[in-house]
Amino acid sequence: MYTPTHFLEADLTQLDWLAAHDSFGTLISLIDGELFATHLPVLYRREQERVTLTGHWARPNPQWRTIAGQQSLFIFHGPHTYVSPRWYARPNDNVPTWNYATAHIYGNVRVIDEPQQLAGIVSQLAAKYEAAAPAPWRFEASTGPRMLRGIVGFELVADRIQVKFKLNQNHPAENVVGVIAALTAAPTDDSRAIAALMQTALSKRA
Repeated sequence: MYTPTHFLEADLTQLDWLAAHDSFGTLISLIDGELFATHLPVLYRREQERVTLTGHWARPNPQWRTIAGQQSLFIFHGPHTYVSPRWYARPNDNVPTWNYATAHIYGNVRVIDEPQQLAGIVSQLAAKYEAAAPAPWRFEASTGPRMLRGIVGFELVADRIQVKFKLNQNHPAENVVGVIAALTAAPTDDSRAIAALMQTALSKRA
């Protein structure tokens, strides 16, 4: 991923935030020499510098059959939004851009087909996404064993991590303040999320 120095995030707590904000991402590998992508949610875990992603495919998905042993890529797609030069102090001296937060996680994938481990993955995913429900669905109360035959699990341990937060860090503060004001007033969640990230990044300049 192209990452100019001023957009590079070395603080892994920013990766923690990104994974918590949206853990639905893209897993990319090769099948017969061609790129193949699957869009899926993952369980994110970090212990110091060690980052692990866990999830599962539908068994008919061919990605699991060839992914073991090759370097794969998982992408966290964070909030993103258009930025107009109208919001800068000198609009005619600038051009439109796009602000966003993303992370690329590279590593080898271990395929999981053991029923107890698969049950753990499904249970943890359900617990995460059903947490706010008044009567949450639980894997243990379902027709669990039969369901497990339809999935294959995976674990990716990161050996390289790139985190990029593009938030106008290469602009003077007056431009950043103008963008924050415009995005804070925007109607979309992504715009407001980027505004909050920009405010945090601007505060760190002081």
